[in-house]
Amino acid sequence: MNINRARVLSCLAGASVALFAMGATAADLAAPQEAPTAYEALSTKSPWQIRVRALGVITNDSGSIDQAPGVGLEYSDSVVPELDITYYFTENFAAELILGTTYAKIKTDGLGDLDVGKAWLLPPTLMLQYHFTDFGAFKPYVGAGVNYSLFYNQSDRAGFTGLDVEDNFGAALQVGFDYMLDEHWGINFDVKKIFLETDWKVDNNALTNGPLSGKAKIDPWLIGAGVTYRF
Repeated sequence: MNINRARVLSCLAGASVALFAMGATAADLAAPQEAPTAYEALSTKSPWQIRVRALGVITNDSGSIDQAPGVGLEYSDSVVPELDITYYFTENFAAELILGTTYAKIKTDGLGDLDVGKAWLLPPTLMLQYHFTDFGAFKPYVGAGVNYSLFYNQSDRAGFTGLDVEDNFGAALQVGFDYMLDEHWGINFDVKKIFLETDWKVDNNALTNGPLSGKAKIDPWLIGAGVTYRF
């Protein structure tokens, strides 16, 4: 009886060791690995990118003067530098913050082309972009977003005082491409359309006894070319 009991205990001990070894092996095989983020699973690149562009600002000469129906406004075009900062959520989706400043000279259209004044414009724009990734080094993208235009350092011309162009929100659309020369450097071409209409007013000492006011519909095209750097 003691011999049989010893054999049973020996068999149970051996079975326990075997089961423990199998369990340890299975645990090793099934040990969870730290899951990569969605971005890391797609790319080993940094999600950050910057661009520096030369930007042509082409305005839409449109607007109105409440006190002079049929008379519009004209604005000067300009060429300015632009910086934008891009963050890639994935290889396809990104957000871009566009920074730059420009100015516009304001004239009446149909009222003797009078110089009304000049206003500087700071139009930070936030875009949500989709980047196409099936074309090798050629990487086109499209974007849509919102712009907030701040007018500052506004100055008057002879006969006018107190020029005030109001800050306002506008929608923005974008299309462009990067052509990557290597992993980090590329060249960029980009076109944006900003839909910007705002109120304006100015005191007129030459033509009326009161201020002029109306709508300034600027709606600029922003056409840029420059250099891309992907971190």
